[in-house]
Amino acid sequence: VSLGESVKATSRIEKSLLAHFPAEVRTIVSKTGRPEIATDPMGIELTDIAIELHPLDQWKKARSKGELVEKMSKVLAAEVPGQIFSFSQPIELRTNELISGVRSDVAISIYGENLEELKRVGDALVRIVSKIQGAADVKAEQVSGLPFLRVRVDREAIARYGVNATDVLDAVSAMGGHGVGEVFEGQKRFTLQVRYVARARRSLEAIRAIPIRAKDGALIPLGQLAKLAIEDGPAQVSRDRIQRRLTVEANVRKRDLASFVTEAKVRIAAAKVVPSGYFLVWGGQFENLEAAAKRLALAVPLALLLIFMLLYMTYGAVRPALLIYMNVPFAATGGILALLARGMPFSISAGVGFIALFGIAVLNGVVLLSYVLKLRAEGASATDAALRGASTRLRPVLMTALVASLGFLPMALATSAGAEVQRPLATVVIGGLITSTLLTLLVLPSVYAWLGRRKLTD
Repeated sequence: VSLGESVKATSRIEKSLLAHFPAEVRTIVSKTGRPEIATDPMGIELTDIAIELHPLDQWKKARSKGELVEKMSKVLAAEVPGQIFSFSQPIELRTNELISGVRSDVAISIYGENLEELKRVGDALVRIVSKIQGAADVKAEQVSGLPFLRVRVDREAIARYGVNATDVLDAVSAMGGHGVGEVFEGQKRFTLQVRYVARARRSLEAIRAIPIRAKDGALIPLGQLAKLAIEDGPAQVSRDRIQRRLTVEANVRKRDLASFVTEAKVRIAAAKVVPSGYFLVWGGQFENLEAAAKRLALAVPLALLLIFMLLYMTYGAVRPALLIYMNVPFAATGGILALLARGMPFSISAGVGFIALFGIAVLNGVVLLSYVLKLRAEGASATDAALRGASTRLRPVLMTALVASLGFLPMALATSAGAEVQRPLATVVIGGLITSTLLTLLVLPSVYAWLGRRKLTD
């Protein structure tokens, strides 16, 4: 669309949101097209609309940001039809764009040569992904629909009239601006361009009437020297990996990213909409998730190995280290159950929570078993040492677990900015500490008494 139409549509959006959500929306600021320095390439058909909100306790039509987004989407779809919207946070949007080149949570890049085929595949993917639970703001990159003036020089005609093809092409380029020289102002240099007045390029008939001078001085209309037609062409051509690319974007709401992409891959594969010679690459935040999951797959086993090595170095024997190490699976079980109880998926922050949980759980085992081994060294039997150790170390173990749990409780109940990262981590730690504390106080002494006919350090 033209800049004028883009501004009109943006104004309608702003007025609609301010009218329907006065208690939620404080101010709206819009930016159409790219900045003066083209670090953020955007066409004039693209507009970033920044909405500043009132505090949550003043809202009347929504109780959460997700609910507000859903209601805004319905209002805009009804009052500003024909537009495609994507809701995001300002910093999140820029971060996604800088990291993966897209502004949404999930990006499906389609690679191939034919733009029409890329558009067909992209439209098919939009239909498939839109039907998946959790999909929001699904859209394909716009690659067609931009009108072009195509000028085909008639070689026979220019030969008959004695006109050079260069003269015809110069006249055509003058419609947008044709350089004819340079102007110097001190050390500054400016290109001097000529351009037809607006009435001479307003319509196709006016363009056909543009006169071209022949060698004998005769003026011949451009329409007699070339074939002119208005055609739809590509709005933009994106390239990557030495191939043409089209991107389909989607945001994910009320669902975890990994399961959404897994289901999307299955449905796309079943639909068989990608022809031979074309392929898909998944990106966006999902790309970051995959990279973080690979790092986590290395960090968690390494942390477990280091914990066991430290235990072995502390006691100088394998069996006491293994006995304390029983806290790890019990703690992991509690963390998993806590995530399930709150309906949270396993995420990177939850994985970090498991690493912190393992350290706290093992510490409780060390506190108890160290005292039990001290009693055994003083001559107490295995059963007596286990019973006295559990009762004596009850308070330190409970204090360690309660301090950590109470410290993480505000994070587990957080609803402010960053809560989506804090809640899984805190939930894992609190849930895991409940089960690991029960293990430390009940199961570990019982197992020690059963195995303790001889010293574990023997």
